[in-house]
Amino acid sequence: MFASKMFGVCLTYTRDRDLAQDILHDGFFKVFKKFHQYNEDWSLFAWVRRIIVNTAIDHFRKTNRITNVDFQESEYLGGSYDDVSESFKTADLSQIINMLPIGARTVFNLYVVEGYKHREIADILNISAGTSKSQLSKAKSVLKELVNKYYDR
Repeated sequence: MFASKMFGVCLTYTRDRDLAQDILHDGFFKVFKKFHQYNEDWSLFAWVRRIIVNTAIDHFRKTNRITNVDFQESEYLGGSYDDVSESFKTADLSQIINMLPIGARTVFNLYVVEGYKHREIADILNISAGTSKSQLSKAKSVLKELVNKYYDR
């Protein structure tokens, strides 16, 4: 019932479809294992989504470290703006967000999409609140440039 939507959630945390499938599988394993904890007063969709997001975060914590980075075009685009502009014709915002480096993308998703505060993100990802704020600021700046570039064409 929720698999395709939760797969989309997984894809917001990784560009790799196979890895997103693994996270989805692990997440649903946790859903079924913890189903006895589900309270019928809660939205089932929101409860499942929270478990899937937490599973993606757990995976991220195991495999990555966020540091303050200087964004270079090649880091988030794999080339210049002009090389990527054509691909934006069929891209949606989630695809543009997925062009960000994993650290910036994860902070952006946690803050903007999931609604976490910087202190919570810092605790979740074992980084400082300042790093979270810096990553979000850089991500927003890059996304603004990319969206403006796309719509100016």
